[in-house]
Amino acid sequence: MTDRLKLVTWNINSVRLRMPIVEHLIDQIAPDVICLQETKCPDANFPENAFRKAGYEHMAINGQKGYHGVATVSRRPLTNTEKRDFCNVGDSRHVAVDVPFNGSSLRLHNFYVPAGGDEPNREVNPKFGHKLDFMSEMHDWLQGEETDRPAVLVGDLNVAPYEHDVWSHKQLLKVVSHTPVETELFENVREKGGWLDAMRQFTPLEEKLYTWWSYRAKDWSKADKGRRLDHVWVSGPLAPHVKGTTVMREARGWEKPSDHAPVIAVFEA
Repeated sequence: MTDRLKLVTWNINSVRLRMPIVEHLIDQIAPDVICLQETKCPDANFPENAFRKAGYEHMAINGQKGYHGVATVSRRPLTNTEKRDFCNVGDSRHVAVDVPFNGSSLRLHNFYVPAGGDEPNREVNPKFGHKLDFMSEMHDWLQGEETDRPAVLVGDLNVAPYEHDVWSHKQLLKVVSHTPVETELFENVREKGGWLDAMRQFTPLEEKLYTWWSYRAKDWSKADKGRRLDHVWVSGPLAPHVKGTTVMREARGWEKPSDHAPVIAVFEA
C-alpha cells in the first residue's frame, strides 16, 4: 500500500493574524503536515483549537512573544520532539519531530534562520554575525546520525544560494541573504550533511525560483523581485521518496498575506 505524505512549509509572519489564510490553504490542498515559521506568539497563545478543528490534532510548538517562533502541526502523530537553542540566546527558531512514514518514520526539522539585518559585516552588525554563527552551528550538528536516516529539513532559511534564486544576482551580491559569505556557508551546511536541495531537483538551476516578495513593492507580482528564502532539504535515505515540490505563488496575493509563499513537498513510498 502506497504511503503519500504532503508537507507544507510557510513563514506565516504571525500565525494568529493570518490564521484565515492558513485555513484557506488547508481547504485548498489538505496537507498532512504544516511547518510554520515566524509564528510570533508564545506557546500558550498558539491557535491550537483552530488547528484541531481543521483536523490537526498533533502539534510541536516552540514560540515566544512577538518574535520568531516555529510550529509543526500534523494529522499524523508526532513523537520525539526536540527544540534546539542555537547560539544559546533563547530564541525560538527550531523544532524537530518524528513523523510516521513508510512503516517507520522520518525526522522533520523546522527552522527559522536569523535574517541577519541590513549590513553584511559582523563587525558593525551583530545580527549578521549571529546569522553566520547560527549556520555554523547547523553545520556542526546536521550531519552523521541526523542524516544517516530518512530526514527532511524545511523552513525559512533566509539565504538565496544560487544565481537564479534572486531577481538580480549582480545587484544582490552585497545584499544580506545573497552575499558570498552566506551562500558559501549555507552550501557547506547542506553538503557536509549530505542534504539534497529538493526544490532544485524539480526546477533546474537556470530557471528563476522565488518564495519571498517584499511588502515594499507596489505591485509585487508585476515587479517580481523575489528571492528563494524558503527551502526543503532531504537526506540521502529519503531522497528517492520525494515526488515533487511546488511554490504556491498565488498565496502571496491572498488577503492580508505573508510576504512568503508556502512551499509544498510530496513524499511517496
